[in-house]
Amino acid sequence: MVYFVGAGAGDPELLTVKGKRLIDNADTIIYAGSLVNPAVLADRKPNCQVYDSAGMTLEEVLAVMQETEAQGKTTVRVHTGDASIYGAIREQLDALDKLGISHTVVPGVSSFLAAAAAMQKEYTLPDVTQTVILTRMEGRTPVPERERLEELAKHRATMIIFLSVGRIAELAERLRTAYPAATPVAVVYKASWPEEKIVTGTLLDIAEKVQAAGITKTALVTVGEFLGDTYALSKLYDKTFTHEFRKGSEA
Repeated sequence: MVYFVGAGAGDPELLTVKGKRLIDNADTIIYAGSLVNPAVLADRKPNCQVYDSAGMTLEEVLAVMQETEAQGKTTVRVHTGDASIYGAIREQLDALDKLGISHTVVPGVSSFLAAAAAMQKEYTLPDVTQTVILTRMEGRTPVPERERLEELAKHRATMIIFLSVGRIAELAERLRTAYPAATPVAVVYKASWPEEKIVTGTLLDIAEKVQAAGITKTALVTVGEFLGDTYALSKLYDKTFTHEFRKGSEA
């Protein structure tokens, strides 16, 4: 069996119980060394074989999985955050299907969730936004034309932008085609790691602040009025609101 485990945002304590159990008992671990905190692997078995996929090709990763499977042993493929978001797991799963190798995916805490926790903010606020857009800027990996930043920005929803902080000036300029220039922005560097850093500003000044902080990678850009202080209270806990589990009182 090959298990794909989301390692969480960085803090080893953000591993799921299931994910930690699988990592600790794996015969072979293949992990994204450029992104995954090595502390996640600290309790692995002494005889566990560990491979850093940062310098490996897809074919090399699959070869290790095949070899481990042929020995009747267990492989754990460790991805940063949650493997379903920019994790490049689909190609691995499809290849394993063709090889007849069983696999299971174990979710993890994505960096965008750790970023919200670090900021102590809620992405969906009544009367502000009920939609969260997860995206990235195009680079060597393109994005569909309909998903360009300018198109997504027209919704003016909460936006979380991965893998793009190195082009923060261009990013902010393109978002200003739809978001007001005063829209708040927060850049979260290495959410949940000891070196975590949060830089706040607006679409007008965030680029300058991020560049001054020396942040060029491993950071999320979060955009939207969820970062502000104006919102409506939840209906769920409103004493006048009736729902399945509680009858509201008179105002």
